[in-house]
This record gives sequence, structure tokens and C-alpha cells, in this order.
Amino acid sequence: MDPLRKLPRSFYDRDTVAVACDLLGARLVHQIDGVERVGRIVEVEAYLGEVDLAAHSSKGRTPRTVILFGPPGFAYVYLIYGIYCCMNIVTEREGNACAVLLRALEPVRNVEGRTCGPGFLCRAMWIDRRQNGHDLLSDDFFVAERPVGETVQVVSRPRIGVDYSGVWAGKLLRFYIADNPFVSKS
Repeated sequence: MDPLRKLPRSFYDRDTVAVACDLLGARLVHQIDGVERVGRIVEVEAYLGEVDLAAHSSKGRTPRTVILFGPPGFAYVYLIYGIYCCMNIVTEREGNACAVLLRALEPVRNVEGRTCGPGFLCRAMWIDRRQNGHDLLSDDFFVAERPVGETVQVVSRPRIGVDYSGVWAGKLLRFYIADNPFVSKS
């Protein structure tokens, strides 16, 4: 396996859609209890700040969403349905409140259980609300570059589960690797 090269802060401090597409094929790494879990990112969704009615930040800065307002390169982890955690990566300059939701991973090393869907992904990678606000430039929780020479064919579709967001529901802000078996079925 190629050495894992951590993505720099500048990677995240860019247009959210570009970051979302460039995360495909990158490796999410979480070291906990002496075990390094690694998953290949195969599906994501972009959330474009306060104007995006599907984004948590559309309601403005709250105690829950403060992480979304920056700086970039931090994890925004929250609970849904009182059961599952979901993980976003904060993007763009501080104050823009943009992020990329990680929707699915392909297991690479020490990842057990389903990884298709943001809640299952977090459970399999041992990610919970303790990682909310975690700097993804740390040594125990980070995103590593896509291996040199690895290319991906990106498919774009509307996001899942955001029908309430009006015109934002139909925007092509969900991205995944074509023909990857770990991508969500929806």
C-alpha cells in the first residue's frame, strides 16, 4: 500500500464542489485504540453554506453549527435520528459555512460493517460526536491523498433526503465514483 500523505489545509480552503470531487478516491484515516482504520471515499455531497436550504448552516450560526463556519479542514460530526452520526468536512474560507458530507467508503484496512450511507460509514470508522471540531490535519484522524496515478470517473446526481429544500433538492451536488459497489443505492 502507498504511504498515506495527509491532505494540507489548502486542499479544503477551496470551492466546495471542487473539494467534494477531489475527495473521491482519497482515504479517510482514523486511528483509535491502536488500530488504524482506512476507507476509500467513494461518495460525497456538497453543502454550499447559508444560501443552501439543505445545509445546516442555512439557519445561521448556532451552537450546533459553529464548526461549519470555519476554518476549513475540520470535522463537523452530528447525530441524526438519535442513533447515527454523520461526518462533514468544512470547506472554503472561514465564515462561508460550506462542507462536504461523507456518504460512503470502500473499506481498505480494519473497517468492518456497512460503509454505504453516512451513518453506517461513521459507525464502521468509529466516528462519533467526540470527533466534532477535530482538526483533520491531526495524526489520528485525517484524510490522505488519492494514491498517485489513481483516477476516478465522477458521477453527479441530486443529493439524497433533501426534498424539503426547494430548488436545492434538484441541484447536482452528490458525487460518487462510477460503478463502485459501495455507493448508496438511492
